[in-house]
Amino acid sequence: MSGISVEQLAKVVGTTVDRLQIQLADAGIPKTGSADIVSDAEKMKLLGFLRQSHGKDEQGAGTKKITLRRKRVSELKVSGKGQRTINVEVRGKKTYIKRPTANDDEAKRAAEIAEERVKREAEAAELEKKRLEAEAVRKAEEDSRQQKKDAAEQADKEKIVAEQAATAEKLKNEQDTKEATRLAEEEKSKKKESTPQKDQDSPEKPKKNKKPKKKQKFDNGDQDERQGGRKELHVSKGKTGRKKKPRRGSTARLLNSDNKHGFEKPVTPVVREVKVPEFISVSDLANKISLKSVDVIKKMMTMGEMVTINQLIEQDMALLVVEEFGHVGISASDADIEQELEEAIRHSSKKTDGSTRAPIVTVMGHVDHGKTSLLDYIRNSRVTSGEAGGITQHIGAYHVVNDQSTITFLDTPGHSAFTSMRARGAKITDIVILIVAADDGVMPQTVEAIQHAQAAEVPIIVAVNKIDKVGADPDKVKNELSKYGIIPEDWGGDTQVIHVSAHTGEGIPELLDSITLQAEIMELKASDSGSATGVVIEASLEVGRGSVATILVQSGKLNKGDIIVCGAESGRVRAMFDESGQPVTEAGPSIPVQVLGLAGVPLAGDEMLVAKNERKAKELAGLRQDKSRTRRLAGRQAANADDFFAQVAEEKKSVLNVVVKADVQGSFEAISDSLKKISTDEITIRIVGGGVGGINESDAQLAIASDAIFIGFNVRADASARQVLSNAEHELYYYSIIYDVIDQIKSIGSEMLPPKVTEKIVGLADVKDVFRSSKFGAVAGTIVVDGAVKRDNPIRVLRDNIVIFEGELESLRRFKDNVDEVRMGTECGIAVKNYNDVKVGDQIEVFEVTEVARKL
Repeated sequence: MSGISVEQLAKVVGTTVDRLQIQLADAGIPKTGSADIVSDAEKMKLLGFLRQSHGKDEQGAGTKKITLRRKRVSELKVSGKGQRTINVEVRGKKTYIKRPTANDDEAKRAAEIAEERVKREAEAAELEKKRLEAEAVRKAEEDSRQQKKDAAEQADKEKIVAEQAATAEKLKNEQDTKEATRLAEEEKSKKKESTPQKDQDSPEKPKKNKKPKKKQKFDNGDQDERQGGRKELHVSKGKTGRKKKPRRGSTARLLNSDNKHGFEKPVTPVVREVKVPEFISVSDLANKISLKSVDVIKKMMTMGEMVTINQLIEQDMALLVVEEFGHVGISASDADIEQELEEAIRHSSKKTDGSTRAPIVTVMGHVDHGKTSLLDYIRNSRVTSGEAGGITQHIGAYHVVNDQSTITFLDTPGHSAFTSMRARGAKITDIVILIVAADDGVMPQTVEAIQHAQAAEVPIIVAVNKIDKVGADPDKVKNELSKYGIIPEDWGGDTQVIHVSAHTGEGIPELLDSITLQAEIMELKASDSGSATGVVIEASLEVGRGSVATILVQSGKLNKGDIIVCGAESGRVRAMFDESGQPVTEAGPSIPVQVLGLAGVPLAGDEMLVAKNERKAKELAGLRQDKSRTRRLAGRQAANADDFFAQVAEEKKSVLNVVVKADVQGSFEAISDSLKKISTDEITIRIVGGGVGGINESDAQLAIASDAIFIGFNVRADASARQVLSNAEHELYYYSIIYDVIDQIKSIGSEMLPPKVTEKIVGLADVKDVFRSSKFGAVAGTIVVDGAVKRDNPIRVLRDNIVIFEGELESLRRFKDNVDEVRMGTECGIAVKNYNDVKVGDQIEVFEVTEVARKL
């Protein structure tokens, strides 16, 4: 009978020897030593026992059950002498059992699935048929348009050829006439020279020989030949020597030898196809139709629209204006134009077939659950030691080579303020590692990370960290995760749950193996050549380096010297560095790099594209900048009466202006969002300026002019900014932890809130008689019926339970002695200051006012 030892079986199933011995004993198979042999029959018996303990039958196809424990705490108030509150805790346990389905149900379900598949295939075939018909109609229309266009072009060419032939014939006739005249003159001059002179002895005085006419260097006919048949516009026929410069404004330089213009007005007007976006300014519209802005404004005035040169007009109005000028207007959105440019850039170079790439893994979880510490152990670095306060406040990107396989990790912050960072990390990732502390359990940011991962449809691997700490309870973590749809594999789910310790390194190899296995199942591929595409992970502005963007390459290869576009910013890659600061010349898929050379700081999350030339890149970046500016201008012009009244109501609130300068784009975004959430109905936190980079003089002047709180997050002010702030006695707050920023703004905002005023009645006295005093006037003889009457507290005079006077006491006496306090059941004399209309039966109420400072 074959078998293996207990120790060998424990290694095979991945558990300890002690735990396996306990399970064998529970199954009725006692084994005392690690060398004891376990037979095949005993292994099958142990397997059946374990299946039954997990809610399955012996074949493993039984029912599945999950037990959930719930605890509710409520309060019970007990009346009586001194009302008391008792906490009541109710504990409950509920078991969910999944029953096996019958064969008939399975057959019915299989038939339904087959019918649904056939239906989907029929619908797909019908859609494909309609698509082919539409494609054929579109192709026929395109062929018809192309034939008409070719015919028109051919007619134009024939017309131009005929005109050129007529012109050439005319020029030839003129040249023949000029040549005949020239030959006749030469023949005549030869005849004169050949005539014999008279005898010298003749008494007639000999005639003086005429000076021979100087021959022109070239006549007009030669000149026409030299110019290739083209007439000069500024040389008249028969003129030689230096040309006279025509006067300014003269038409002489536009005339040829026949006093005719050298150009002709086009016979047919030029008709342009103008693409009109959703919003366009008057000046831009005039440029598109090649007219002056004044002409466009005049035309719109005749249409009943009073506009200015920089005013934005809607697409419908712009199309009417284009048609009024005789052009063809085409409706186009900025998104369409932007998409055309993007497609042109994307197809600027061909890419090879995809090859296997490294997985992109995002580490998410609650703050202080050990995300960065876990990456430290994997990377053998000390990242957390460099983080302020021991928490991650930037999104980091690292790639690790493990056993000839590469994994790229993204570390996201766990603080609630960095929600947008976690959302970006989930969108660009392949696998999410959810870190949960075994001693802390599921926390708010853990739930938020689960929601982001589920929304992005990204597989989740749970790493239960800190299992080496006292009080660690991994089963509690699994139970809490099951409430959010995360069911571990050992519970019958599809989520891998790995127990790890960032301190000792326990479970780290298993975690890396599970990542590699998940990546192999997903079959991740990307092109490793051609133009690169990627996404901006983080961006900052550094002194001496300019704009620095952390880019994660998703496909293609990014090379030093490439022209890239990141959102609304473009530039040439001047230098690239890896996460350790070492310069690199290229980066392939799934590799993060720091890039220098962009004209400005892009936004975190912007897409990165490599352009074929600089013109295309600048055109796309400029279009996006114009789109952003147009959106802002359109938002300002869309203000109506409701916005006006809302603004008036806003002005009645207390407003706290804040200027924030941060080191990276993600931190600025997180701080701005967090401060805006502090706003209440009584106070508004308004971010009036800021951005990424060091604090300069303009930032300081903005903070002073707007009377704003100046926050510098991991940045410092230069000398000029410090001088401006010092002269204005304006304080600047430096912070490196986001907790402190939020607490500081809350503290300042709380001081702006009016205190909460509470009143408490401390005593009540009935007036029994009224006496007259020469010093105080009316003095009430009273008896204290409730509480105590104090001299320094304000009072009210009540008559028939109606307040008729509110003021303060002038005198409080017990017999002839001045006292400060008179308690219940004691008689006293009370004189009310500036009031003498006290009557018998009135009541004097004594109260105290308490002011409580409020907090945001």
